[in-house]
Amino acid sequence: QVQLVESGGGLVHAGGSLRLSCAASGRTYVMGWFRQAPGKEREFVAAIDWSGKSTVYADSVKGRFTISRDNAKNTVYLQMISLKSEDTAVYYCAHRNDWAPRNPSYDYWGRGTQVTVSS
Repeated sequence: QVQLVESGGGLVHAGGSLRLSCAASGRTYVMGWFRQAPGKEREFVAAIDWSGKSTVYADSVKGRFTISRDNAKNTVYLQMISLKSEDTAVYYCAHRNDWAPRNPSYDYWGRGTQVTVSS
């Protein structure tokens, strides 16, 4: 079993930046970031494979968000720049063993970290 703990959320003005971290209790394979805004369904944001060589992004964040990982630290990051009010959501990291990044059937999930972007 893998435990995931997100951190780095907070309140930021539109146009600002944040870096989210997801610390895992052990080795991880495919890692994804999802988000859920109030009244909306959880949506895919980004994912990265074990090697870090394959990444995929939702169209809404492409060019503004960057996913990366440090396997020595069992940590995955989500660098977010040019934040918009519509990026406001709870951000979750998640783990899966196969490369089907947009499929929400990840096997382990963190509890989430709140990101609020003020306009």
